[in-house]
Order: sequence, then C-alpha cells, then structure tokens
Amino acid sequence: MHISDGVLSPQVWVSGYVITGALATYILTKKTDISEIPKLSVITAAVFVASLIHIPIGPTSVHLVLSGLAGITLGLAAFPAILVALILQAFLFQHGGITTIGINTVNMGLPALAAYGVFLAVTRTNIKGKYTIFGGLAGGIAIALGIALLSLCLLSTGEYLEYVVPYVVVAHLPVVAIEAIVVGAFAGFMLRVRPQLLKGYKPREVV
Repeated sequence: MHISDGVLSPQVWVSGYVITGALATYILTKKTDISEIPKLSVITAAVFVASLIHIPIGPTSVHLVLSGLAGITLGLAAFPAILVALILQAFLFQHGGITTIGINTVNMGLPALAAYGVFLAVTRTNIKGKYTIFGGLAGGIAIALGIALLSLCLLSTGEYLEYVVPYVVVAHLPVVAIEAIVVGAFAGFMLRVRPQLLKGYKPREVV
C-alpha cells in the first residue's frame, strides 16, 4: 500500500498532498472530539506497527493495513490518525516515501472513512452478530478500495507501471480476506468487552 519516492508523477503526489491537507485540516478542526485522543493514539500506534511488517512479493510488497479497524473505532478521525502513522513510518524507518505521504494517506485514509460508513449500517439492522458481520465487511472493503486507489495512482503515472498493477491486485487479495477476518473478530470482541470503542454502538440495542 505504500508508494515510494520517485514512482509517481509530480501531478499525482502533489494532488495527494492537497487532498490530504484539506481533509485532515477539516476533520481536526471541525470533527475531532478531544476526549477521544487516547483512543486515537492507540489506534494510530496499531496502524504504525502493522504496516511496518511487510512481505516483498515481486515488484510490490504486502502488509496489514488496519484501515478498516481505524475506521470502525475512530470514524472520521481515522484519516488524520493514518496520516500521523505514515509520517512516522517515513521519517523513522524510511517505509514509503516523503513526497508520497499525501497520496499514501489518501489511498489508506479514504478507505478507512468508507469502512466507517459501512460499519454505521449496524445501526439500521437487527440481525444477530451484526457487529462481527459489518466489521468484517468494513475491513475487507477498506483494503479492496485501497487496492483500487493504489492501482489508479500507478496507472495514471504512465504506461511503464501498467505491468505492476496485476501484481499489486493479486498480491493483496489475501490481505482483503485476512483484514476482513481480523476486523470482524475485533468488532465482535470489543462488543463484549468495551463496546464504547466502536463507532455507531448504541447501548441496549439488539446485537
């Protein structure tokens, strides 16, 4: 999911900074609850650590992202949380790139927001195990959307990167399944031990 420096055209990575700067500023100034700072810090750390453990596969590499988990726990604040994690990874461990922090945040942060939207569907259903089910959907959809955005970035840069896209898609398909299982299990577990951590949870509802 991390794009390194020198891969994308300037138009693409500059656009990433513009989108990330605007969206992060809006969320931090308008939508962030200061009481959730401790939770935001913990989830940011989880994303930071998970993304550092990556496995090279051909011209790409795969790793856990946990963007779906960030989405179902932080809501809109998942976007700036992922931004902070990527900045720390880039400067401390040279994982990803400096010029691509913006576009990498878009590729991971927007799917986190989509996962949040999917997970909110639990408030409109009464099916048994809905938190686990929608948590799994949120986790899988976040990675699938991230793959789509990453592929779009590579294709928009030039024809010489077209051959990489199939590798990226195939290599990340197992990650879709793994993250769906991980996030679904996390949502189900949190429902039993600390349901207030989950966005959209309403006390006394049918679960």
